Amino acid sequence: MAGQPASAGPHVADVSAASHAEEPIVRLRHPGRWVAAAVLVVLAAMFVNFVVTTKQLRLDLVLGYLFERSILRGLLLTVELTAIAMLIGVVLGTLLAIMRLSDNPILRGVAGGYVWLFRGTPILVQLLFWFFLGTVLPQISLGVPFGPAFFAVSSNTLITQFVAAILGLGLNEAAYMAEIVRAGIGSVDRGQTEAAEALSMSPGLTYRRIILPQAARVIVPPTANELVSMLKLTSLCLVIGLPELLTTAQLIYGRNFQQIPLLIVASIWYIVLTTILTVVQSRIERRMSRGVLGAVARRSRLAIGGR
Repeated sequence: MAGQPASAGPHVADVSAASHAEEPIVRLRHPGRWVAAAVLVVLAAMFVNFVVTTKQLRLDLVLGYLFERSILRGLLLTVELTAIAMLIGVVLGTLLAIMRLSDNPILRGVAGGYVWLFRGTPILVQLLFWFFLGTVLPQISLGVPFGPAFFAVSSNTLITQFVAAILGLGLNEAAYMAEIVRAGIGSVDRGQTEAAEALSMSPGLTYRRIILPQAARVIVPPTANELVSMLKLTSLCLVIGLPELLTTAQLIYGRNFQQIPLLIVASIWYIVLTTILTVVQSRIERRMSRGVLGAVARRSRLAIGGR
C-alpha cells in the first residue's frame, strides 16, 4: 500500500502489453466467401459456355448490327428523347414543387391534382393518349374563349410521334420530380427562409439564392437515378411506332426474323448508356457530398483539439 512504488502500476501495464504483443495474430476465416466465389465462377463459366456454344444467338449477326446505321439513328433518338423529357420534367417538376409548398391553396390544389393525375395513370396510357388525341380533338386553336379562333392547326400535324413521346415522358416525369424537389426543399432548415425574409429578399430570390442551392444535395442523386430510368422508359415509345432504339431493332427483326440477336444489340446499347450515366451519377454524388464530409471532418478535428 504505502510502501508500494508509484511506478508499479504502469510497469505492470507495460508487461501486460508486451505479453499481448508476443501472441500470434490469428486471422479470421471466411469460408462463406470462398463458397460464394466458387459458385459465381461456376455460373460465369456456364454463361460464357452458353453464349459461345449456342449458335442460335448468332453473335456474328449481333456484331454486324451493333453499328448498323439505322440502329445508331435509333440510339441517337433515344438519347434525344431522354434529354428533352428530363429537361421538361426537371423544370416543370420544380415549378410544381414550389406551388405545392405555396401558401396559396389554389396553387397547392392545382399542383396536387397534377401530381395525383400523372402518377396515378400508367405512362403507357399517357403515351397512347397523346398519340391518339387527334381522334377527339381534331384541331388545336388559339383565340377568345367561346369566341372566334385566331389560329388553328390540325392536332395530327402538331402532335407527331416525337411530340407525343415528349409529352408523355416529360409530363409524367414532372410529377415524380415534383415530389423529389419538394422533399429536397423540405430538407432545408426553416431558419434559412426566415433569415432571407429578415433581409427583405423576395420569395423568388430566396428560392434561387438560398433554398434550391442547399436542397440540390438532396435533389441531385434521385434526379440522376430518374435520368437512368428515363433512358429505359423511352423503349415504351414502341407502342406509338417512334423509331427509337428498341423500335428500330423490332423493325429489323420483323424483316429477318432474328429476334434474339437484335434484342441483344438493343440491350448492349442500353447497358452502355446506363453504365455511362451511372458513372456520371456516382461522380456527381461524391462531389455533392464533399462539402458535407469536409464539414464533418472539420468538426471532428475541432472536437479532438478542444479536448
